[in-house]
Amino acid sequence: MSEIRNLQPAAIWRNFDDLTQIPRPSGHVEKVQEFLLDFAKRVGVEAFKDPAGNIVMRKPATPGYENRKTVLLQAHMDMVPQKSPDSNHNFETDPIETYVEDGWVHAKGTTLGSDDGMGVAAIMGIMEANDIKHGPVEALITRDEETGMYGANELPEGELHSDILMNLDSELWGKFCIGSAGGIDVTSTLEYKPVDNDQETAVKVTLKGLRGGHSGLEINEGRANANKEMVRLVRKAVAEMGARLAQWHGGNMRNAIPFKAEVVLALPKDQVENLKALVEKQRVAIEDEFKGIEKGVEFFVEDVENPKELLPCEIQDNLVDAIYACHNGVIRMIPSYPKVVETSSNLAIINIEAGKAEIKILARSSREDMKEYVATMLESCFNMAGMRTMLSGSYGGWDPNPDSEILNLLKKVYKEQTGEDATVQADHAGLECSVILSKYPGMDVVSLGPTLLSPHTTSERFKIDTAEPFWKLLTATLEQIPEK
Repeated sequence: MSEIRNLQPAAIWRNFDDLTQIPRPSGHVEKVQEFLLDFAKRVGVEAFKDPAGNIVMRKPATPGYENRKTVLLQAHMDMVPQKSPDSNHNFETDPIETYVEDGWVHAKGTTLGSDDGMGVAAIMGIMEANDIKHGPVEALITRDEETGMYGANELPEGELHSDILMNLDSELWGKFCIGSAGGIDVTSTLEYKPVDNDQETAVKVTLKGLRGGHSGLEINEGRANANKEMVRLVRKAVAEMGARLAQWHGGNMRNAIPFKAEVVLALPKDQVENLKALVEKQRVAIEDEFKGIEKGVEFFVEDVENPKELLPCEIQDNLVDAIYACHNGVIRMIPSYPKVVETSSNLAIINIEAGKAEIKILARSSREDMKEYVATMLESCFNMAGMRTMLSGSYGGWDPNPDSEILNLLKKVYKEQTGEDATVQADHAGLECSVILSKYPGMDVVSLGPTLLSPHTTSERFKIDTAEPFWKLLTATLEQIPEK
């Protein structure tokens, strides 16, 4: 039996442990959908899968609480599938292996899935409980939040009947989120006709061991982007050693800062040792430039079979220049809240091979005009390389309401339970609240959660001693929801 099953509160940890046994990477949520429907049937609450693939549950009020406002508890069912280079984990078939260390729950070589498994587990705890007083409760567990908020974007209007939305996808105990950034997917593509390889040999250059991280929550921490660091090496190798690009693969999730990239370069044999020296020089430069942030950086060269085809020189040069020029990271902070990121972009995924180049970026902003600006800036950058750019998956920001009734109730209960004042702020990370509000504009909304760190990376970990106070706050607040 997993050791996390013995942690308190049992209502959360038992359900989270069950979730870790169900494969649920973004894009492959069929098993967790079935799991949630089976759970609802077992505990005796109404549940169904809607046309968007979301799971909706409904639990009637405790006797005597029928006249309270209806609360929607919301979380997402999918998780980001990241694993360490030496892991053989298959996210579509294998359970997550957890362990406890120094007050934190970790996963062995993979993301933990506490984002947003802890929110789902809390919802399950509420749905199965017989000792909690509450008014009518709905639950919305959305599909594929991490790859484009597809479940929220496709949520049918008229399906929900709640007055209050409590999103359980925030990641710092004691903080209530009342606003978040909007986002847009930027995808640039180019098809090209490869040319015959006239070089003498080839090598694969790999950069790995970077921290990576959440492209919303951690974009302001100055972490290295594997694609941006790799392009510095590639451009020099092309210019100084006559290297030619055959392949490029970097990053694997649009909302994760890429921690690994690899390229295949063809070049003259007498330049291989020079390339190895350049790679080592760049590795040292990365550790120096990112001192205190990046440790254990690996940058190395391996011999590979010489590929038959390469990118044409002009296309290669245009793509390398565009990747070099592409903005990555924070563009500006919110002028009135200078500690909060307003606008950013994440050069997330590059795949170049066999006649096709594809570059994927997630741009975020809490202002619609700045979101349009950064998207157009990125489109312009890749247009100059002859690429075709598509903008998709756009979602708006969530405007803060500091006078929210549910916010003020949570602040009151939090102060009563902890003796401290909660932090109230807006986040740069995208939350589904903005999308749900666009379809249900009358809802009163807040986001909260226990503490987890480094989501979207293999360093993801959950702080055990925040689970119980989070559960107590959630249940006490449900009991005090005002009348309609």
